[in-house]
Amino acid sequence: MNWNKNLRQVHRWTAVAFTLTVIVTFIALALPEPVVWLSYVPLLPLALLLVTGLYLFALPYLRRRARRTAAEIGSR
Repeated sequence: MNWNKNLRQVHRWTAVAFTLTVIVTFIALALPEPVVWLSYVPLLPLALLLVTGLYLFALPYLRRRARRTAAEIGSR
């Protein structure tokens, strides 16, 4: 199981879910009697996108740091 590959898939599908919830929110708020609480629905996928996106952003730096540490231990 490739953890990073699966996380990228989760991130992509969460982006799709976020986009759909934003579209639904715009439609719901355009109704004659808007459903205001529905405007909070996109926050859940957005929070998940934030967490997964930050991890995927930091991944190359974490790998580089691990390689550097392994090389320093190997040179001793």
